Amino acid sequence: MNSFFLAQETVTMSGEQGAAASAAMILIYAGLYFIFVVAPLWNIFQKAEAPGWASIVPVWNLILLIQIVGRPTWWLILLFVPGVNAIISILLNIDLAKSFGKGTGFGIGLTLLSPIFLLMLGFGDADYVGPAAAA
Repeated sequence: MNSFFLAQETVTMSGEQGAAASAAMILIYAGLYFIFVVAPLWNIFQKAEAPGWASIVPVWNLILLIQIVGRPTWWLILLFVPGVNAIISILLNIDLAKSFGKGTGFGIGLTLLSPIFLLMLGFGDADYVGPAAAA
């Protein structure tokens, strides 16, 4: 009977270690997400004269991004339609690149390698030239 409790305690300790490892991985992922996505978006928003803190508010950041590139706000609905959202995201990334004086290739880079190109756009020398879609 004693060995039963010993085995059960071993499983419990293993479960606690697994929970700690999972928590550590979540914190690491959250930190990397902040470094590679939120911080560059914060700078991108500030360059476009929008509040930087809006980059951390889930739906509001999409609305501001749509406004920064010059598309109508109702495009937000299209971002929630499966399949259509992929096309709209590509178009928004291309418009975002053009709004900062970059080309279509940079917009494709924003789509395919977002963390790298967001860092380049947010912390690079690109200046906001105005909403590309409005032109």
